[in-house]
Amino acid sequence: MFDPKSEILLRGADAVVTMDAARREIAGGDVLIRGGVIAAVGQGLTTAGRVVEARGCVVTPGLVNTHHHLYQTLTRAVPGGQDALLFGWLQTLYPIWAKFGPEEMFVSAQVGLAELALSGCTLTSDHLYLFPNGARLDDTIAAAQAVGLRFHPTRGAMSIGVSDGGLPPDSLVEREAAILEDCIRVVDAHHDSRDGAMVRVGLAPCSPFSVSRDLMGDAAVLARDKGVMLHTHLAENDEDIAYSLAKFGCRPGQYAEDLGWTGADVWHAHCVKLDAGEIDLFARSGTGVAHCPCSNCRLGSGIAPVRAMRDAGVKVGLGVDGSASNDAGNLVLEARQALLLQRVARGADAMAAREALEIATLGGAKVLGRSDCGSLEAGKRADLAIWDVSGIEAAGSWDPVASLVLCGPTRVRDLFVEGRQVVQGGHMATIDLPRVIEQQNRLARRLV
Repeated sequence: MFDPKSEILLRGADAVVTMDAARREIAGGDVLIRGGVIAAVGQGLTTAGRVVEARGCVVTPGLVNTHHHLYQTLTRAVPGGQDALLFGWLQTLYPIWAKFGPEEMFVSAQVGLAELALSGCTLTSDHLYLFPNGARLDDTIAAAQAVGLRFHPTRGAMSIGVSDGGLPPDSLVEREAAILEDCIRVVDAHHDSRDGAMVRVGLAPCSPFSVSRDLMGDAAVLARDKGVMLHTHLAENDEDIAYSLAKFGCRPGQYAEDLGWTGADVWHAHCVKLDAGEIDLFARSGTGVAHCPCSNCRLGSGIAPVRAMRDAGVKVGLGVDGSASNDAGNLVLEARQALLLQRVARGADAMAAREALEIATLGGAKVLGRSDCGSLEAGKRADLAIWDVSGIEAAGSWDPVASLVLCGPTRVRDLFVEGRQVVQGGHMATIDLPRVIEQQNRLARRLV
């Protein structure tokens, strides 16, 4: 039987940004949470349960991160990789990652997930494609359960080592039969297709230059048999395009289409170098894109054609990418960077602050196939971020909603996932973050 005292009412926000079909913004707005679900959004709502005062704050849907490599949080600012392009950067980091094990995966994921949570993220994907020394996808799933974020991990893979003309060391590649076997294991063990799922699993061979054509095709067949999504890196920079043309005789978009890697159940990371034909292909097929603006800048990959993608109808979400190539994991800063890059490329009217915020919330939820998330409406999951706009970052702001993207704050006051409080008063409520950071730094020193 329902206990009304279990309700939570977020009351009196300066603005509630709903991201509903009408894109309503409710001044003096309230949000009522009941049983992990949004029960009502409006004004003057009441409850017999807990009240969270939101005066001086903006309430938004939780931000959605569509591309990450959580394990890389342990290798920020590594010398030798700080100024390299993509392929050289990978060759610097691979030998370090080869020393990881289950503890490194778990602790690094906790730090990365906490960093996301503090920046307003309630749902994140992760792309884990190397499993040294007994590490498993299960290690990151356990970290997400401890932190309390909604999680979409993907079982990545690399099968072509340096001795076969690939980039990764042979010690980091796996046999393709073993890869497919473990894909089946993790989907059967962890994937939840129901609305409100806290964990969904995807399949994600790392990239067209680190696995075989056969594995790409087999992964697509397996994913559709299991009813899970597909993810990989695509068209990230000029090196990527040159490799595709030399190895496959076609551009990345054509390669993806030929192998069944387009459709509403597929999303690709980066897509910086998509041409007009590939953008049209993605729009027609419903293929999604994870746009990673800070990483693209850090690695000198270029400016993704997000304005052209959005205008064509391509689903676009944001991704912080790995912390070894960003080197941060703040999702609201990605929204700001996305806006700035499109303006650099196309002019000051190329993207508005509210569109950037939409990409960071509803856009990401659509990319990950989560129709139950991404907006604040009755019946949607209770994933919400509360931003205190009474501080110095937004002081003098005339528009508190736009200020989230244009000036800040860049850290949430409170965060709720499935109605559970994950961040309270700007601090993690689910884990002992100082202790986890201490563990992380100890592991980093050991690697050095």
